[in-house]
Amino acid sequence: MIDLSTLDLLIIVGLFVIILGVGLYVGRSAGKNTGQYFLSGRNMPWWLLGLSMVATTFSTDTPNLVTDIVRTNGVAGNWVWWAFLITGLLTVFVYAKLWRKSNVKTDIEFYELRYGGAPARFLRGFRAIFLGVFFNMFAMAGVMLAAIKIGEVMLGLDGWMTILIAGSITMLFSTIGGFKGVVYTDFILFFVAMIGAVGAAWYIVGLPEVGGIEAMITHPNVADKLAFIPEVSDTELLITLFIIPIAIQWWSSWYPGGEPGGGGYVAQRMLAAKDENHAIGATFFFNFMHIALRPWPWILVALASLVIFPNIESIQAAFPHISEDKLGQDLAYSAMLTKLPSGLLGVVLASLAAAFMSTISTHLNWGASYIVHDFYKAQLNKKATEKQQINVARITTIVLMIISAFMALALQNALQLFDIIIMFGAGTGLVFILRWFWWRINAWTEISAMFASGVISMLLTFTSLGDTLFGATATFPAYAKFPFVVLSSMIIWIVVTFLTQPESKNVLQSFYKRTQPGGPGWKKVIAEAKAEGNDLIDTQEPWSVPSGILAMLLGCAFVYGSLFTTGYFIYGQTTKALIGLGVVIVSGILLRGVWKKMQHKLA
Repeated sequence: MIDLSTLDLLIIVGLFVIILGVGLYVGRSAGKNTGQYFLSGRNMPWWLLGLSMVATTFSTDTPNLVTDIVRTNGVAGNWVWWAFLITGLLTVFVYAKLWRKSNVKTDIEFYELRYGGAPARFLRGFRAIFLGVFFNMFAMAGVMLAAIKIGEVMLGLDGWMTILIAGSITMLFSTIGGFKGVVYTDFILFFVAMIGAVGAAWYIVGLPEVGGIEAMITHPNVADKLAFIPEVSDTELLITLFIIPIAIQWWSSWYPGGEPGGGGYVAQRMLAAKDENHAIGATFFFNFMHIALRPWPWILVALASLVIFPNIESIQAAFPHISEDKLGQDLAYSAMLTKLPSGLLGVVLASLAAAFMSTISTHLNWGASYIVHDFYKAQLNKKATEKQQINVARITTIVLMIISAFMALALQNALQLFDIIIMFGAGTGLVFILRWFWWRINAWTEISAMFASGVISMLLTFTSLGDTLFGATATFPAYAKFPFVVLSSMIIWIVVTFLTQPESKNVLQSFYKRTQPGGPGWKKVIAEAKAEGNDLIDTQEPWSVPSGILAMLLGCAFVYGSLFTTGYFIYGQTTKALIGLGVVIVSGILLRGVWKKMQHKLA
């Protein structure tokens, strides 16, 4: 526990006042209608939306999660989320323009554009509740859990007090300001969060106990944690930390901010963009900043923590007041921040508050958009006025905040929650990718995929079946659990797809006419429409997906190259860093050429 100086308090209170002021200011226009409250009139520029996405994923729990990963599995353990760059860039170069063309208000509305009848209505309503309430609350609870741990370690606050202070301010400006309030405050919160993260890493690595970069990376507690890819000799670790994420996880699993085919709050920002080009620019900017720029300050603090707090027992000894149910490797990040001096401490705490408010405000607005647009208006009150919808949105925001706070008080660590969310979304991702490009995908495909992955995941996670089948002494190795869920779910939804009727001709033709996805998967629908004298193709441009996939691969080389080049420079491995820099330059030039050919230029 630390005592905050007057300067620290002024910095923190000053940020709260500014953010609340922005929320109150934009609230005057946000409450006009749902288009303003959830999408800000669809006129947002790419750079503002991109910064907003970065700020949203710069949540309070992310430094804790990265710390947990690094202390447990080393730097290479981060592939569990680095792998989502692949689907992120597929969204950039393939799906961003499709989402913008769909012109829906939420990605859940997509269900009644792509599918028809009662199954589509059920899917839209169920997903609105499932994602907007349950999954959304899990995500917010993880962020709040991190805030609770920071409050306990650094300020000696009870969990409920931390949530009451930070949560009430966030809830207030989110309720009043709507999406515009979220995006405008994200702009401020991004810079505060980055300054705090970089400042903390710079000071902590320079602590006498750590001894600077060179001393830190050669320390026996740290030296074996530095590799970007696990050792080939450790087969189980290599498969678990690298091969499964890079080969299976990115396309098969649904995760907030990393949805295959786009979706969630990323889709919300693409739908709010001025046009297709701004949607593309925003998502590429986000993915670069998310993967290449932000991780290193957190990684450095995590590595430094291994020098000062080598294990959980050392953390517990230094902070005996921490409750047993909150002890975990992720606590080391907050423990290291107690070493900061006055002034910088205030900036870092303000940055963590900024990260908390940015992420929670986005999830509140995003969740409310599902409840209002896809459940309340679509299912319960089709004649709801704009005023009624705004009122429901604000009530929903408050309820989501309160329930998530109670969930946070019951959780223990960030990695635990991450694993649960990843497992529950396993096996559904390929459906989200294929539904755009294969006419045979229907509403029952998605329903069966969703329930199959959920039921199988629960059986393996919360019953003895998981321990019986997977583990060191079980039938299969532990790392086979995730691929098993993916494969089982895929078999079920593929069988269901061919056992059920395809969507109606009118639904399929209407969808293609609006979004123009192209590709061989729609040849049958296009041919049938043409035979009836209905030409579905609005443009004769070649199918852009092959170029989009090439751009995705070059983008991965560019972003991963930037990430690892930075790491090699930090490690003092100049030759590898220069090779990495060459990869970045070459891939960047090639990517620019491919992008130009795709004729996606920012307005």
